Amino acid sequence: MADRLRLGTRGSALALAQAELVAQALRARGISVEVVTVRTTGDRDRSAGALRRGSGIFVKELEQALLGGRIDLAVHSAKDLPTAETDGVSVAAYLPRSDPRDALISRSGREVADLPPGARVGTDSPRRAAFLLALRPDLRIIGLRGNVDTRLRRLDAGSLDAIVVAAAGLQRLGLARRITAPLSPQVMLPAVGQGAVAVQVRVDGSSSALVASLDHLPTRQELVAERAFLRAVGGGCRAPIAALARVDGGRLVLEGAVVSPDGRSMVRDRAEGAVEMAEELGSALGARLLARGAAVLAGGGRT
Repeated sequence: MADRLRLGTRGSALALAQAELVAQALRARGISVEVVTVRTTGDRDRSAGALRRGSGIFVKELEQALLGGRIDLAVHSAKDLPTAETDGVSVAAYLPRSDPRDALISRSGREVADLPPGARVGTDSPRRAAFLLALRPDLRIIGLRGNVDTRLRRLDAGSLDAIVVAAAGLQRLGLARRITAPLSPQVMLPAVGQGAVAVQVRVDGSSSALVASLDHLPTRQELVAERAFLRAVGGGCRAPIAALARVDGGRLVLEGAVVSPDGRSMVRDRAEGAVEMAEELGSALGARLLARGAAVLAGGGRT
């Protein structure tokens, strides 16, 4: 192994903040770390067409750099990872999960229920849009792409009444003060993996054991269940599918949902069992929602 681990990451402020969490944890173990930024397809092209290409647009180039030996490990938002792992790489560690909830930021300081009729809410996530419309069919959903700072500028410029973003991203950027209200999972179930940071390594690389020491087992168990649910339903990370698992002692509780884009139809259920059965619980819950028509709702959407 080289004297210094090369840690690959996207170049956005949030991605760099997440990479720094991993770098700090490694440095605390006496390991020297160099952060290397890699520009991904999703960074180069934020158009609606690019996002419709689905899972992997923020991941592919980092995996290629990892497989090519230009970096020793890659840091990702777990919700960006495709459900099928790429040959030759694996997730060696999940950091302890941060707040998995979505968060509303409104210019008026009003929560969702109190926004004026026809309020303009910015999000490019059909999952978020669907849950918003399920709660408030009168809302006007405005497409909103870009990094967190770009979205906040659009809100502050006055073209929107509110936006919805991941709470964990705001917290990691020191912007938690901007949150008007976190959205409970009962109101808006999060995207699979939301709030978690994943660290990939080459399966034949010498850094696997070092990175594995960062792994947070309860977070891994939660992600195993959520990702199994997503695979079972047949959607990618850009489908209108939501799931949240929680480990409590030796038990795991998983809730999953699939929503129609207009918010008018939803199938939602939960499963509970031993943490050792995380993958089986996710698969079984997915099968249960498929039997209730989830496939029709999931087709062609994005989270």
